[in-house]
Amino acid sequence: MKISFIISVLAIMLISNAQLKAQSIIPLYQVIPNSKKNVVKEVNDTTSKRGKVSNVVDPTLTVYLPQNPKPNSMAVIICPGGGYSYLVVNGEGADVARAFNARGIVAFVLKYRLPSDLIMQNREIGPLQDAQRALQIARTRAAEWHIDPAKIGIMGFSAGGHLASTLATHYQKALIDNPDNVSLRPDFALLLYPVITFQDSILHKGSKKALIGENASPEKVKEYSNELQVTSDTPPTFLVAASNDKVVPVANSINYYIALQKHGVKAEMHIYQEGGHGFGLNNPTTKDKWIDHCYNWLIANHFTN
Repeated sequence: MKISFIISVLAIMLISNAQLKAQSIIPLYQVIPNSKKNVVKEVNDTTSKRGKVSNVVDPTLTVYLPQNPKPNSMAVIICPGGGYSYLVVNGEGADVARAFNARGIVAFVLKYRLPSDLIMQNREIGPLQDAQRALQIARTRAAEWHIDPAKIGIMGFSAGGHLASTLATHYQKALIDNPDNVSLRPDFALLLYPVITFQDSILHKGSKKALIGENASPEKVKEYSNELQVTSDTPPTFLVAASNDKVVPVANSINYYIALQKHGVKAEMHIYQEGGHGFGLNNPTTKDKWIDHCYNWLIANHFTN
């Protein structure tokens, strides 16, 4: 009995140690660009199922390494949603990263700064700086994590989808120090019920207000309406949404898909009849699993096998 108990304890300790080794948290910067001196303190509630972090001052990248990694694995950087006001770090971050790990794929969860005049000199570029920096780190340290630097994509949920699609369409201009000219173009984009546009009646007002302000100029609105920024060089994209989404209208995804098609960019879109907004890894209204379709799409586009 005692020996059995000891073996069980040791097994638990080994599993825990393996999980700890598989995850590490990396600060994005030594000196945070576009920042102000402030007394803002991060609010972190990761005990709930979805998890919630706000007032991000020190952005980080959490590395999730699979126990059985594929050689020269692809990798995905995950941007949780939250209307550019908070981050859903479990339901749209850690849970998704572990699902990719289960398939031998390296994943990163980006804890990016949320737009704020209290902590940033220019709030509209802060999240994009952090996304660019995350991609830069993943590419420059690819050998360390046994990933292929030409198979690193960006993934985003809701407002995190706006950030991901902004990186996918605004990568030409580096907003961070990039002395080695590391490519800031993601190799693919995975967008889940994403905010795409700041135009007209289909926008998510909260995301627009947080990032560029509700009274932004028409030029600024156009700049951050990413369906208008698609080119033939925009990365291949996989989209998921629900028809009855009352928070971010499904037209955001549809219009982005149409823009991708117009420019000859490979894309696939799955629109569920129901599911609403913010369902994360599992849409509770269906037995279908979008991540299975996503994985098959990644295989079809030769990002994994």
